[in-house]
Amino acid sequence: MTKLHTLFFALAVAALAALSLTNTASVASAADPNAHKYDFVSIEGDAMPMNDYAGKAVLVVNTASFCGYTGQYKALQAVYEKYRDRGLVVLGVPSNDFGSQEPGTATEIKEFCETTYDITFPMTEKQVVRGDAAHPFYKWAREALGAEGTPRWNFHKILIGPDGSALAGWPSVTKPDSEAIISAIESALNAPSG
Repeated sequence: MTKLHTLFFALAVAALAALSLTNTASVASAADPNAHKYDFVSIEGDAMPMNDYAGKAVLVVNTASFCGYTGQYKALQAVYEKYRDRGLVVLGVPSNDFGSQEPGTATEIKEFCETTYDITFPMTEKQVVRGDAAHPFYKWAREALGAEGTPRWNFHKILIGPDGSALAGWPSVTKPDSEAIISAIESALNAPSG
């Protein structure tokens, strides 16, 4: 082998090794079973680390102010009020991804939610929830739950367990106070802590 061939061979081996390490790191982070490593920014502009909710069940819902499902805010608030003392957090994540139905500013969204639906549960700043530009939490949920973790429209719901695991997801048509969601919340809240 000439020196040139040896050099190309060495570079090829190094490139393959680097590619292998990069792919392994991507798979490891995508397979991470814990939502607590992700951070949002609140609708008020403050840091909102998911780790603050460790030990609590969290129902994460991508929301929109001008959607046919916007009325679900009322049931989300009722579920939050019923279960918050037992450790449930409802987390609203405004998004303009579907039909441009959340065009407002953070101030406008917050005012709408508070004055129209008396929302008191925490909300994040507006986020992208689908595709390659999705917030890292939503990319993780998609990896963890497949279609159940992938919003296809506004008011998709994802339940995170007290340990940070992705438990289940429901499409927009499933109401927040449906038997399926309430049963899953009850199970998450009754699970032994470990």
